[in-house]
Amino acid sequence: MIYLDNAATTRVAPEVFEAMSPFLQEEFGNPSSVYALAGRSAAAMDSARAIVADAIGAEADEIIFTGGGSEADNLAIKGTMRKREGGHMITSAIEHHAVLHTCKYLQEEGYELTVVGVDESGMVDTDEVRDAIRDDTRLISIMHSNNEVGTIQPIAEIAATARERGIKMHTDAVQSLGKVPLDVDDLGVDLMAFSAHKIHGPKGVGVLYVRKGFRPEPIIHGGGQERRLRAGTENLPGIVGFGRAVGLAAQLGQESVDRMRALRDRLIAGVMDAIPETVLSGHPTQRLPNIASFLFRYIEGEGILLSLDMKDIAGSSGSACTSGSLDPSHVLLAMGYPHEIAHGSLRLSLSRYTTDEEIDAVLEALPSIIQRLRDMSPLYQRR
Repeated sequence: MIYLDNAATTRVAPEVFEAMSPFLQEEFGNPSSVYALAGRSAAAMDSARAIVADAIGAEADEIIFTGGGSEADNLAIKGTMRKREGGHMITSAIEHHAVLHTCKYLQEEGYELTVVGVDESGMVDTDEVRDAIRDDTRLISIMHSNNEVGTIQPIAEIAATARERGIKMHTDAVQSLGKVPLDVDDLGVDLMAFSAHKIHGPKGVGVLYVRKGFRPEPIIHGGGQERRLRAGTENLPGIVGFGRAVGLAAQLGQESVDRMRALRDRLIAGVMDAIPETVLSGHPTQRLPNIASFLFRYIEGEGILLSLDMKDIAGSSGSACTSGSLDPSHVLLAMGYPHEIAHGSLRLSLSRYTTDEEIDAVLEALPSIIQRLRDMSPLYQRR
């Protein structure tokens, strides 16, 4: 199988699986207990926390382990807004649903919300964010990079504006970790969310960076784990795996990212050259090194995915028809694409395991798939 849906999830790296294995069997102690077995568990968790912190220029006690990126986003947003009753928050129209739906949920509870738009490349307008700030604005949440089209946002500039006005700044950096440099001080953020399964770590474990001096309200209550911000016995094997995945990405370094970017660029060039009436969505340069997102006129993304799957190629479509809805991606609509074009989306997302041969196979298969689907499309016949 040629797997090009790495923005959805990644395979667990062999090194990560090996690091996790002892903590599923021999080293199974609860890190909160006091005997030697538990002490080794706590030490392994502390090591993973330090590795993650070092990767983003943070301190270890600013790293809170969660059950995933969505939980980290929820803790950041709900935990900030619920520190007192009422107030205003700002987010963008292209956020992951973990952010957008959380903000809208709080809006239903009586909090005020402004959703700013993006341009045709998926870029947030910093002036629009600045203009949306009110005297009661308490939180700005703008994603670091978009999961569908890969556009990287000007987070440092937005965070500087937030800091000037005494507003907390949160960014969902789930797609960015391990692919672009992230430093919490350079970015100026107060809260930043990550997930292990996007960087060849296990599913079900995430991180929320919380800048020292700020304490969000917990959303899960119980014991005193994770600085009393996230109750519940920690997912020790997952946390160890997260730490190993982050460390492995750092060890492989820029060379691995550059190779992935070169493959992505070759994929983009090949598709754009071979298939007419195709749009490359997302920012042309300020984009993640592993995401290529296309819009093919006159056809629907679901048909593309099914045709690719018959050739053992896995991708994804921003079109929500794949989840039982007739509506296309909210991201593509926010970027200004009409429904009939947004329905024809295909996202191919690479990893460090993607090979030249796999890109060759996609470039060989995709043109004929698109042409066959267009030949069956009444929209194509009437063009």
